Amino acid sequence: WGILFSHPRDFTPVCTTELGRAVKLAPEFSKRNVKMIALSIDSVQDHLSWSKVRAVGRCEGSLCCCLALKARGKAPDPAVQLDKTSSAQPLTLSPCAQVFIFGPDKKLKLSILYPATTGRNFDEILRVVDSLQLTAYKKVATPVDWKPGDSVMVVPTLPDEEAKKLFPKGVFTKDLPSGKKYLRYTPQP
Repeated sequence: WGILFSHPRDFTPVCTTELGRAVKLAPEFSKRNVKMIALSIDSVQDHLSWSKVRAVGRCEGSLCCCLALKARGKAPDPAVQLDKTSSAQPLTLSPCAQVFIFGPDKKLKLSILYPATTGRNFDEILRVVDSLQLTAYKKVATPVDWKPGDSVMVVPTLPDEEAKKLFPKGVFTKDLPSGKKYLRYTPQP
């Protein structure tokens, strides 16, 4: 699993707090077998200077979060999009920041676009990773506001008899006004 965080520029205030949070959460991502990389359009010199910012912190041993260099003046495509309505400072072009999550099959599983003025929610990113990994390996889906440990939904394509065998802790349905029994739940496997 891999996560690419695009950053519009080095030394932007919101991105600095995000990079620091990513470094602090590196053990959580590592537990989930997720490698992280941050992407910015600035020079290697700027990347090295930015990585020393006290708020960012450091990882001992291996590099938890690294910065990839793109040719100066060219925005990474599609990792950096432009938001012309943003009032972010000191960014001239007001770029956005994106999160890309890739599975072991190297296919994109999720992308989230944030304006430069809004910091990423790393609790949500970890929750999404947990959901993506769970649903990739089990025949379940995660309902609204799901958190690890909550009940999950049995995928609709799984017949009832197979679901009973696959989920020994039981399958239960939610009562709906329609009387249809399509919301099938089971304790998280």
